[in-house]
Amino acid sequence: MARRSGLQQQIINLYRECFRAAKEKPVDARPRFQAFIRQEFRKHDIRKNDFATIEYMLRKGERQLKTYRKPTMKDIHV
Repeated sequence: MARRSGLQQQIINLYRECFRAAKEKPVDARPRFQAFIRQEFRKHDIRKNDFATIEYMLRKGERQLKTYRKPTMKDIHV
C-alpha cells in the first residue's frame, strides 16, 4: 500500500472530524449532516496535483467544520 502524502492525510483527518462533529448533533439531524458531508467531499472534481486548489478547499472545509461544531447549529438542510 502506498504511503499517503501529508496533504492526503489532512483531508482524511478533516473528513473524520466532520463525522465526529455530526455525532454531536441531535439524533434526528445526524443523517442530514452526514449526507451534507459526503456531498461536499464528492462534489469537487479536483486533480491530485492541483495543490493550490486542494489547500484552499482544505482551509475552507476547516472553517465550515468550525461553524458546524457550534452548539447553536442544530440542523442543516441539504
